[in-house]
Amino acid sequence: MDRKIVFITGASRGIGWEIAQCFARDGYFVIGTSRSSISIQGELNSKNCIHFPMDVTDRKQILSCLDELKKLDKIPNVLINNAGITKDKLLLKMKEDDWDDVINCNLTSVFNITKSFIKSMIQNRSGRVINISSVSGLIGNPGQVNYSASKAGLGGFTRALAKEVASRNITVNCIAPGFIETDMTNRFKNKELENILNQIPARKMGNPQQIAELALFLASPKGDYITGQTISVDGGLYMS
Repeated sequence: MDRKIVFITGASRGIGWEIAQCFARDGYFVIGTSRSSISIQGELNSKNCIHFPMDVTDRKQILSCLDELKKLDKIPNVLINNAGITKDKLLLKMKEDDWDDVINCNLTSVFNITKSFIKSMIQNRSGRVINISSVSGLIGNPGQVNYSASKAGLGGFTRALAKEVASRNITVNCIAPGFIETDMTNRFKNKELENILNQIPARKMGNPQQIAELALFLASPKGDYITGQTISVDGGLYMS
């Protein structure tokens, strides 16, 4: 791919922020989105980037963002669907809004955004789509029927789309992180953390850099024969 332009949802913190930094260091023009406003140029210490405050569940905002990128001649050839939320409860206590919000943010938004941006990839016969999933979508977690379902759905979305666009030199893959050191996992208490580590053969948590480096590899020419895959990064928590 001659042009190196990456679009990352949920780029303001955690895994998304690490991916933004990793791609910026590799010379990509970085387009980051998040619900909150951030000074991405200041944070990345680069003018080779732009931030869009955006709700990924809002189709009108997505189309508005796409129109603006067309004006700037910054249509991405790498799309990373990273934005996601959790609203954990046991099924009997889960409210309908808890289900709807998680499915809309974690799964439906991927449909909305990918459909908008893949058209240019098809026209250019080149592109990468990388979906950030979760090991929860592979093994299921109690108290996370909404989250696990959304991430499992993301795997099916990835495999189906990969078959549709492979002949156009477009790859579509999933990265399924396990327990990664982020704000979401820092909330665990000592006993909870001990129980988690006991389930992981590697006996340690991963870090966001490992996810970012894998995403960069999949986006590079070295990853052009890998498509339709869900790659777990979880210290051996899930083994297929």
